[in-house]
Amino acid sequence: MPPDPLKNLDPVQRVKILPRHLAGPGPMDPHTAWPFPFDEGWTLHESENGVAFAVSPCLRLWTHFHPEPGTSGPGTWTIAANRVPFGPRTWQITFDATTPVELLHGVHAELLDLYLEDLHSDRNHLFGDMTPAAYEAYAPLVAQGWGHSVKTDGTQTFNCWDGLAGVRHRYASTGSDVPEWMAWGGYLSEPLWQARFSTGTPTALVAAFTASLISTEPVHRAVTDIPSQFRRQLYLTTPVPKPAPGTPPAGPPPPGPKRTR
Repeated sequence: MPPDPLKNLDPVQRVKILPRHLAGPGPMDPHTAWPFPFDEGWTLHESENGVAFAVSPCLRLWTHFHPEPGTSGPGTWTIAANRVPFGPRTWQITFDATTPVELLHGVHAELLDLYLEDLHSDRNHLFGDMTPAAYEAYAPLVAQGWGHSVKTDGTQTFNCWDGLAGVRHRYASTGSDVPEWMAWGGYLSEPLWQARFSTGTPTALVAAFTASLISTEPVHRAVTDIPSQFRRQLYLTTPVPKPAPGTPPAGPPPPGPKRTR
């Protein structure tokens, strides 16, 4: 078993680590997750108890952070879209608050890009009129060496090379409320975090999520904020004091492709 790369570090020391799916959430801060231009018509509402909303100028897109202190979970991030302002939800994405904030930022940045593309053209990326094939979302996983299995129940699953993350795609509609896409970090039976994308979610948003998930750009964390149960599976990229003689370093994950639009 590999050694714990964080064992001899000060709990408050900040380090750069990979893979992202085991890094922990990072700052649960809407200002870190949301790249929206609030000086250009986007609206931000924040309450004293930590609840936050962001709403697009067209009132058809909104995203919400709802912390739940004192409960079994730390809260939820939600993105939703309505074809008409205040109408029923056309599609929805939910993330456990324990989802790495870099993955949240990647999806919200793509959401803003799609919104601006639709605003300045006759396209309709946000509501599926020009949604690319699902292959765009899972091809990078296969290219990085993730395992792929297909079941006759209409689902296909992509499992990370370390066995500690996965993405499940429901390619055959069942008419149920089961999400079209689901992703998790850790073991599925007891995940560190989960993300769910409903039917109708633009594939570009799922692709932004998977691109960030497999990114080989390290993330910054304080040692004390990194989940303890998977620290031996982490690759530490921050220079630290040399380990004791004979102690092998933790190996990096295989390289992944950079996403381009």
